[in-house]
Amino acid sequence: MTTHPLYGLGLATLGALILTPDVLLMRLSGLDGLSMLAWRGTALGLTFWAIWLLTARRPLALAPLATRAGITVILCQTANAALFALGVSLAPAAVVLLAVATMPVWAAVLARLLHGEATSRATWVAMAAVLAGIALAISGKGDLGIGPVALLGALCGLGVAVTLGLSFVTLRHAPTLPLLPAMGTGALISGLAGLTLAAPGAPTDGAILPILATGLVILPASFFCLSTASRHTAASNVSLLMLLETVLGPLWVWLVLAEAPTPRMLAGGAVVVASLALYLAATRPRRRPLPAAPNIPG
Repeated sequence: MTTHPLYGLGLATLGALILTPDVLLMRLSGLDGLSMLAWRGTALGLTFWAIWLLTARRPLALAPLATRAGITVILCQTANAALFALGVSLAPAAVVLLAVATMPVWAAVLARLLHGEATSRATWVAMAAVLAGIALAISGKGDLGIGPVALLGALCGLGVAVTLGLSFVTLRHAPTLPLLPAMGTGALISGLAGLTLAAPGAPTDGAILPILATGLVILPASFFCLSTASRHTAASNVSLLMLLETVLGPLWVWLVLAEAPTPRMLAGGAVVVASLALYLAATRPRRRPLPAAPNIPG
């Protein structure tokens, strides 16, 4: 069954919007990186596996998980879950999110290198515009505390960008791979690793409900939409729309924690949102005019 050309873009947009409160909820939990990873990874993995077992027509048809594509997605999910939680705990959120914002470039490069997938000029222009907007947004923060620890956090963000881009590219070219078990397995591995490495008592030394909300609601809904979208549109498009989190995430923090954004953050956010809107308008399929009825003499 064919889908509408905008189906993949619509799913990616929905997934990105659902993801935007994620950093706020992580901040509200007050947990360290390994503790956040333990809760988020375990909750996300169990949720995906529960949904799969309840809804799958063939719940034991898991052979594709052992293929190269399946192992790649599982490892990517494990890595990006671990790196994001650790990055947010180490560095200012702006540093990590700016690094994650390079994901569209990695997705486009990986799609071209691994599968020869062409990337449109409109996508490259939109990438440049949103990255410029994000750079403008964080330039007004002044002291970002760039040091060895913060640099490590930024490298974690780059790791998230690469692994998510690779995951989306792989899913687009592996239509038989079951999404939920693949992502659930990777999340469970990361969660169990966090639980094993966390200090005794640390996972309960904070607010549990916000971090559970990310693992049980925010991440399952957004990742499922984004990963499904990657099968209906280019991985670079999905990655591009995920940049909405970089702009809208700080706005959630502002509304709840009263951390007002700087004028440059507002201006940069406007650039990103406008660029995405123009990109979606440019990629909207045009209706071809119906051919004129032949003039039959009679």
